[in-house]
Amino acid sequence: MGNTVGNDSIRYFSKNNSESAVRDGLPDCFPRLWRFCLSLTGRRDAADDLAQATCARAIEKAAHFQAGTHLDRWLFVMARRVWLNEVRKDAIRGSAGFVAIEENEISDGSAPAETNIFAREVLSELNRLPEAQRVAALLVFVEGYKYAEAAEILDIPTGTVMSRISAARASLARRMDQATGTGK
Repeated sequence: MGNTVGNDSIRYFSKNNSESAVRDGLPDCFPRLWRFCLSLTGRRDAADDLAQATCARAIEKAAHFQAGTHLDRWLFVMARRVWLNEVRKDAIRGSAGFVAIEENEISDGSAPAETNIFAREVLSELNRLPEAQRVAALLVFVEGYKYAEAAEILDIPTGTVMSRISAARASLARRMDQATGTGK
C-alpha cells in the first residue's frame, strides 16, 4: 500500500504522519490539557476522565489532525466538545454539580511550595468566576493564548473573549481589593 504511487499512497502517508504527530505530541500536551479539563469540570476526578476521553478521541480521530499545526489547540477544542456533550447528557440525567477547586490538590513538584500555594489560590479565585469567564481566563492568563487563539479554541468571536477577560479582571480585582482590605 505504501509503495504505490497515486492519491491512495499520499493519503496513507499523510494519515500516518498525522497519527504519529498526535501520538508523539500527547505526552507533552497532557499536563496543559488536564489543567484545561480541570477548569472546565471543576473536579479532579472529572478532569482525569475528561482528559482521558479526549486523549482516546484524539487517537481515534488522529487522521483528521493536520501534522505541523497546533496539537494543543486541537486537543483543547476536542476537550471542550467532549465536555459539552457530557454536560448535555448530565443535564438530561440530572447529575450532581461541581466540587470546589480548593478540595483538589494541584501541585507542580518542581516548583517551590510557596509557588504551589499561590497557584492553588489563583486557581481557586479563577474557579469562582462564572464558567465562561473562567475558561477564557484560563486560556489567556494561565495557558498564554492570545485572544484570537482562545476565541478559536472556544469557537466564539474574539470580542467575546475580550469582554469575558475584562469582566474576569474586574471581578478578580474586586476580590483582591476586598481580601487586602483596600476595597470599598
